[in-house]
Amino acid sequence: MKKALSLLIVLTIIFVTACSKDTSSGGNESTASNGANDALKVVLLIPGTLGDKSFFDAANNGLNEIKQKLGADTKVIEMGTDQTKWEPTFNDIASQDWDVIISGGSQITELMNSVAEKYQKKTFINYDTDINEVASNVYAVSYATNEISFLAGATAALLSTSNLPHANPEKEIGFVGGMDIPGINAFLVGYIEGAKYVVPDIKVAISYAGDFTNPGKGKELSLLQYKSGVDVIFNVAGGTGLGVFDAAKDQKKYAIGVDSDQSAMMQGTDDEKANLIVTSAIKKIDQVIFNAVKQMQAGTLTTGKLEIAGLKEDGVGLAENNVYQNVLSEQIRTQIADLKNKLASGEIKVSNAMGMDTSKIDEIRQSVKP
Repeated sequence: MKKALSLLIVLTIIFVTACSKDTSSGGNESTASNGANDALKVVLLIPGTLGDKSFFDAANNGLNEIKQKLGADTKVIEMGTDQTKWEPTFNDIASQDWDVIISGGSQITELMNSVAEKYQKKTFINYDTDINEVASNVYAVSYATNEISFLAGATAALLSTSNLPHANPEKEIGFVGGMDIPGINAFLVGYIEGAKYVVPDIKVAISYAGDFTNPGKGKELSLLQYKSGVDVIFNVAGGTGLGVFDAAKDQKKYAIGVDSDQSAMMQGTDDEKANLIVTSAIKKIDQVIFNAVKQMQAGTLTTGKLEIAGLKEDGVGLAENNVYQNVLSEQIRTQIADLKNKLASGEIKVSNAMGMDTSKIDEIRQSVKP
């Protein structure tokens, strides 16, 4: 009898201990911000790695704000560039107890929609996609990159034809894109149209790296452009674009950043490089992510359709930091401000490369070929 009682007690302890471990872990390693068991659980899946000082870092900034201001349990997972690992990671995370699963990019959109359909009780946030198909429990956002690139192009053309110390007499600006794909060409077409709007005979050197994670390639392509007569390059290449800034520093030329305020991100670590990035075409990814989760908490988030964030919606904007104020003349800044107002009001319409025929895009490229 005593042996039976002892065995029952041991089994009870084992059972309780096992249940306790399962409940506390929830199958994840989230970091609690306030220790509350009922805190909102939010995870960010990066289809690449952090450290690009651009697209992915901006998303992580939004996650940090969610943790600090909304008291959420948060975790960021860098999935790397091997796309075969993305699907098992998505499925593994979705099967855990996360309330909100965040990721971004047209490359992951089909995968996110597929996983979201299997986990209807969870909320998914796609913070940057140009694909119209959206699962019912996904909040998806596309940015009017053509509008902000129009301003970047106008800025570049005005800078190139100015008397700024690192500008040359050539009316030639540059563009380095990660890949020759619609999402990147949306930036390119806006950039070209903005440049031609203010300097009709401007020339644009265009290079595609074929990679978003190769700064060495970005520097190589940028050096070729700078040495050919380009005095400012628009970086639209993710981590590869960090090489654009290396080349700008090497050649004492100007650059324009993308997605985040890339000059601000480099201030304090490489001021010389930061002071050559005259502005950045910003997607307000961090704000979009934070606002979406805040609305989700309040029960007001609308899912199942693609939202468009442009200048009118304050979803995009130029970085008007100290470098912008100090390097560009008041005349240039006034012209850019006027263009911004005309874009926001709809007075100026910018073409959108999304869905544009490839022959038309090539025609636009050829119209500014050096």
